[in-house]
Amino acid sequence: MKKVVLILAVALLPFVAIAQTDVQDAAAQAAAALASTPESKKPEPKPVYWTHSILTQLNLDQSSFTNWAKGGLNTIAVSGYIDANSDYKREKLEWKNRLQLDYGLTYSEDKPIIQKTKDRILFESTFNYKAAKNLSYSASFTFLNQFTNGYEYRTPSTPDDAPDNWKPKAADWKAARVLKSAMFAPANITLGLGVEWEPNDLLTFNIAPLTGGFTIVANEKLRLNYGMDLKEGHTEDEIQKDAQGLLINGNIFKPARFEFGAQIKATAKVKVNENFDAVSQLILFSNYLKKPENIRVNWDNRIMWKLTRFFSLNLSTSLIYDDTVLITDDKHPEGRKVIQFTEALQFGFTYSFTSKK
Repeated sequence: MKKVVLILAVALLPFVAIAQTDVQDAAAQAAAALASTPESKKPEPKPVYWTHSILTQLNLDQSSFTNWAKGGLNTIAVSGYIDANSDYKREKLEWKNRLQLDYGLTYSEDKPIIQKTKDRILFESTFNYKAAKNLSYSASFTFLNQFTNGYEYRTPSTPDDAPDNWKPKAADWKAARVLKSAMFAPANITLGLGVEWEPNDLLTFNIAPLTGGFTIVANEKLRLNYGMDLKEGHTEDEIQKDAQGLLINGNIFKPARFEFGAQIKATAKVKVNENFDAVSQLILFSNYLKKPENIRVNWDNRIMWKLTRFFSLNLSTSLIYDDTVLITDDKHPEGRKVIQFTEALQFGFTYSFTSKK
């Protein structure tokens, strides 16, 4: 029996050696195949050319007095602000878009009516093509308008038969108010061609020696106040006004005025930290077609101090000088050219959103 087993073992040795060789060859081939397999690479992220951001603010001011010896008026004011930006940047091309919406209302005990405190629609769009490191060829578009009518609330006259304790009611205040502005009265549209210089991240200068645009006054009563030109065939002797100084026959004036000149826009952005930033923008315009020495000035400033995640203290100012605009009041019914200025300090709710790059 032992001899039979020994003979079988000797007979099977060549087959075992062949099988072992085949296994080794298969293992070597598998290792070579694995080594030759290319390593899997993570897909490269797609380039992001658009960035978006939105800042929203809701401000509320309120004061109340009850049996207060020093006196005071119960008031309440509310205002909202939206600042939306959408920018495109790819190689030498850059397209910047900004929309600002600002509106506010107030109610005071001494005037039982709701009055407008803020009202602005401002859209800016700038297309740049880089010419050098900090210099680009530029085309800029601006649209400025407002939502609703604006009034000057003059004190109502006391009726002859009024009792001693007479106080004007809401209807009396509305009858005495004087219209100052309306939607598309005025509205400004400009298109400028020039260059934009960004010396650093804080400052931007847009210089447009070729700037054309229109000032539109759709409301006929306000066309004289905003410097609209008379239509052909009409003279100043035909001008008629009502008791409030508004035009009765405003249709003798053109509804729009074309301007062509040079514009300089300087913008400064300061960001101290994540909670404090400020923006200042100065726009100067000279009209080649009429009195180019009279420079139109628009200077806006906005400072935001973020106190907590959702609440901030905001300061905004706006200064305007435009020699085509006449400011009328009780002392100057014919109107005069003066500097216009407004300022607001408010505390309120703030929320912002920025797209990820």
